[in-house]
Amino acid sequence: MIRIHHEGFRILLQTLIGLGLLNALVIWLSDLAWLENGVLILSIVLYVLVLQFFRNPKRYPPQGEDIVIAPADGKIVAIEEIEESEYFKKKMLQISIFMSPLNVHVNRYPVSGKVVYSQYHAGAYLVAWHPKSSTLNERTAVVVQNPSGIEVMHKQIAGAVARRIINYAKVGSKAVQGADCGFIRFGSRVDIVLPLDANILVKVGDKARGGEQILAALK
Repeated sequence: MIRIHHEGFRILLQTLIGLGLLNALVIWLSDLAWLENGVLILSIVLYVLVLQFFRNPKRYPPQGEDIVIAPADGKIVAIEEIEESEYFKKKMLQISIFMSPLNVHVNRYPVSGKVVYSQYHAGAYLVAWHPKSSTLNERTAVVVQNPSGIEVMHKQIAGAVARRIINYAKVGSKAVQGADCGFIRFGSRVDIVLPLDANILVKVGDKARGGEQILAALK
């Protein structure tokens, strides 16, 4: 059975009502069986696509103070050293995961600990794989301090299609590794910002599995 994320309940209901009304209108105005059947088939396909976008599969996260797990499903498009200017204000390592509309769009905490920073930024809507999307696009930035005192940032970044970033992290709240930390609708990107001495365990081109795959080990 498909588990649906609660962020999709309202949209799924609205989509179902809209498609139902569309099909009723076609039946009322037309006596062409092929047209009625065609609209019905397209409606079913569209609804299934929206349904799968909001799926929320159960994941079984590994637990460990020294590991960082993937916060999202998608493709790893960049692993690079950056000058992080928002919070750390120094050189850090960044892993970027691109989420296509076909990926699961639940976002999960990469580490456990205490939320020490959570900030929303309005911005542009460059394609999510654009190098400047991390700093120019609509985004959120969240920093969690793990029990060892190491701080890890994750950023939810809107893409060209995404227009709704949902962030559950509140400063002072507890973060649990693998638990839901937010949701982004219809294609986007998630960045993970780590200390320079982190041991990266993935490579560009790998497929990330949110809530389960280990991306790096902290020192």
